[in-house]
Amino acid sequence: MNSLVKWALILFVLVSIVLNIVLIGIYSSRSPKCSAQRVHPLRFKHSERSVVFADLTRDEYVQVQEYMLKQKDLHISTSQLSKPSENFLFLIDLSLPKKAEVLAYLDKNGAPPRREATVVVFYGAKGYIKEYVVGPLPDPTDHRDVTMERYKKSELPITARTVTIGEYALLFQFFETEVMYKLGTLLKESFNVDKDKSLDMFEQMPRGLQSGDRKTWVSFFRDMSGLYIHPVGFEVLVNHKSLNASEWTVEGVYYNGRYFESVEQLKHQYDAGAVDKIRYKESPDYGSLKVRTKPLQTGPQLFYAQGKRYSVSKNHVVYLDWSFAFGLSSLTGMRVFDVKFRDERIIYELSVQEAMSVYGSVTPGMMLTKFLDSSIGIGRFAHELVRGVDCPHEATFVDTYRYIDAPAPIRFRNSICIFEHNMGQPLRRHFADFFHNSFGGMVNSALVFRTITAIGNYDYMWDFIFYQTGAVEAKVHATGYISSSYMVKDAQKHGHQVADKVLGNIHTHFINFKVDLDVQGVKNYFQTKDMNFVNVSVPWKPDRYAMVPQLVENQVKTEKDAALRYNSKIPRYLHIASNKTNRWGHQRSYRLQVYSFAGDHLPESEAEEAAMSWARYKVAITKHKDLEQTSSSLYSQNNMWEPAVDFSKYIEDNENIENEDLVAWVTAGFLHIPHAEDIPNTVTVGNGGGVLLRPHNYFDEDPSIHSADAVYFSPGSETSCENNKMACLAQETCSPVLEPFSYHGFEGVMKFEDWQ
Repeated sequence: MNSLVKWALILFVLVSIVLNIVLIGIYSSRSPKCSAQRVHPLRFKHSERSVVFADLTRDEYVQVQEYMLKQKDLHISTSQLSKPSENFLFLIDLSLPKKAEVLAYLDKNGAPPRREATVVVFYGAKGYIKEYVVGPLPDPTDHRDVTMERYKKSELPITARTVTIGEYALLFQFFETEVMYKLGTLLKESFNVDKDKSLDMFEQMPRGLQSGDRKTWVSFFRDMSGLYIHPVGFEVLVNHKSLNASEWTVEGVYYNGRYFESVEQLKHQYDAGAVDKIRYKESPDYGSLKVRTKPLQTGPQLFYAQGKRYSVSKNHVVYLDWSFAFGLSSLTGMRVFDVKFRDERIIYELSVQEAMSVYGSVTPGMMLTKFLDSSIGIGRFAHELVRGVDCPHEATFVDTYRYIDAPAPIRFRNSICIFEHNMGQPLRRHFADFFHNSFGGMVNSALVFRTITAIGNYDYMWDFIFYQTGAVEAKVHATGYISSSYMVKDAQKHGHQVADKVLGNIHTHFINFKVDLDVQGVKNYFQTKDMNFVNVSVPWKPDRYAMVPQLVENQVKTEKDAALRYNSKIPRYLHIASNKTNRWGHQRSYRLQVYSFAGDHLPESEAEEAAMSWARYKVAITKHKDLEQTSSSLYSQNNMWEPAVDFSKYIEDNENIENEDLVAWVTAGFLHIPHAEDIPNTVTVGNGGGVLLRPHNYFDEDPSIHSADAVYFSPGSETSCENNKMACLAQETCSPVLEPFSYHGFEGVMKFEDWQ
C-alpha cells in the first residue's frame, strides 16, 4: 500500500511538471516583452530653443564657482564648514531671462537671451548678504551686483541668512558643551542619554521676535525612526546672532512644562528635587515605516502596450498635443515654461513659489513656528524617486544638479519623473439608453510631471498634469511625519493626542503657485463669472413668477480689485481672457479653478505676516514684471518682520490690468488637525490642494473629441476593433493575458417601439 502511494505521488509530480512547462510555453507565446519603440510618430518636434529655460548644467555650475573664486577682492570661501564669520558662496542658480527677450527669441527668431546665473554670497566678514548675476554662460566674463535692483536695498542683513551646514556644525558643538555636558544626570534619568545614546534636535522658526534676532528654540526628540513624533519635553533657546560662535548663549530652557532662565538654574532645581521630573520609560517604535505585513502579491502596474506616447529631450517634453520646457529651482522647486497645446502657447510659466505652515502649541518652540520652505530650499530637497512607489515603474526619470550650501554641484539622480497615467475614470462618456442606442466614451489618460521634496518632517508631492482636454492641473499632496510636542497641561487646545505623551499640533498648509497664462498672446483681461437668481414672470402665465439662475459677468480693471482675499466670497469662475473670440463669439479664455481647504490666514496685525502676505489672497492678478519674479524669497524665514520680498507691495501700485500681460498668483492648501491615523505617517489622501487651468470658450468644442483614445460602438458592433481599441486589447502582442472584450449592456435598454 505504501509503495502504491509513493508511485502515485511520483506520477503526480511528473504530470504537474509537464503541465507547468506546457502552460509556460503557451503564455510565453501569448505575451512576449513589450517593445520600447513608439508605434506612432510624435505630433510635434522637440524645440532646441527650450534650453533658454534649462537648469544650469554641472559644467556651468563649476564655471560660475571658478569665476567667483577668481574675484580675489570678494574673499569667498566654498568650504561646506565655513564659519558664520567668513564669506561663503551659498547658492548658484539659473537667473531667468527677461520675458520679452525670451518671446522674441522663441517667436520672432530674435537673438538668444544672455544665459546667466544668480549667485548668493553670505558676507560674514562684512555683516551682510549680496546677490550677483554672473554671465554669460558658458565661460562667464563678468558679474554685477543686483541686490538693490531686486530688493531695493544695497545689502541684506546677515541675520536673514539660512542656517548653513557650517553653522549647524557649530550649533551641535555648542549644545554638547553648553547643555548636554552640564545636564548629565538629568539627561540620563529623564531620557536615558549616555555616551552611547543621544537625543535628536529639531529647530523651530522664525528665529526670534523682531528683525535682527537670531534666537532659535531647539526641541529634543528620541533618537528613533520618525523622530518628529517622539518628543521628550525638553527644549532650549539659543542666541546665535553673533558671527563669533564663542559668544553664543543659552537664553532659556523648557523642561516638562516649566521655563528656566538657564541650564544652571534647571540643574540646580533638578538636583534639589524642586522639579517635577520626567522618568524615562521605554517607547515603542511606532514611528517606523518598516513593513509589518509580508507582501502577498504585487498591485496593479502601468505598462505601455505600444510604446510611450511622450518623449523627453534635454529639458523639453512632447506629449500628444502638448509640449513644454521644464526646470527645478533649488529654492522654489518645480516649474514649467512655454506650455503649448496644438502648437499654441497657453502658459508662459507655471511654478511652485512657496510652501508655508503655521503651528499652534503651548510649548515654546512650536508656539511661534511658521515654516517658509523656500528659505531652506524646496527644490534643494528633491531626492531620488523610488521606482514603482513614488512613480510608476515604467516612468521616465530625469537627473538634476544643484548648488546650494555645498562645495560643488551635486547630482540628484532620478529626482523628476514623467509618465502617462490612466487617471482611473472616464474623461467623458454616454450610454444612449432611450434613442440611438450606442456607447461613446474615452479613458482619461494624462501626462504627469512630478517631483517629491522631503523637507525635514514633511514630504510634498508636486504634480503638474496635462489632460487631453487642453486643461493643466497643478497640485500638491502632503505626506511624511507630523510635527509634535510633549503633552503638558492645556496641550489639547492645540491638537489631539496621538501617542503616549505626544500631541499632534494643529497647523495650516498654504501653497503658492505662479500662473503666467498667455491666452492668445500677452494682451489679456481678468474676468469673473457667477450666477444669481432673478425673479421673472412666466411668459405663458404672466401672473406667475419663478426664480431663474442668470449669468453674471464682470471685467476687473485694477490689481487691487483683482486681489481676492481668502476670507471673502469670490466669484466662482475666474478667467484670464483674450480679446479674440471663438466660433460662437465668446472671448477665448482659461479658467482658474482653485480647490483648497486652507485654514485661516495669520492675522495681518502680526508682524511676521508680511513675509507671507501672498497668502492673504486666494487669487491675485498682477501685471507682469520681470522684477516681480517670485512671491517669496530666500530671506523671508529669518527676517519675517522686514522681508526682502513683501508680495502685498506688488498690488499697492494698483496698476491697470486690462489688455496687459497678466500673472495669477494662486494660493491653495488645507488645515491639518493631526489625529491618531497620522501615526506613523500622514497619508496623501485628502491632504492637498491645487488649481486647474481649464479652457473656457477657448475652443469651439472639446478638443479631446479628436483623440484616438475615444471608443464608440452600437448594438451589433460591440466587438469590432474599428472604433473600439478595447475590443482588440487581448490581441495586442505585448498585452498580459486578458479576458476577451465583451459587452451586453444593450440588453437592458428601453425600446419604445415595443410599447407601440
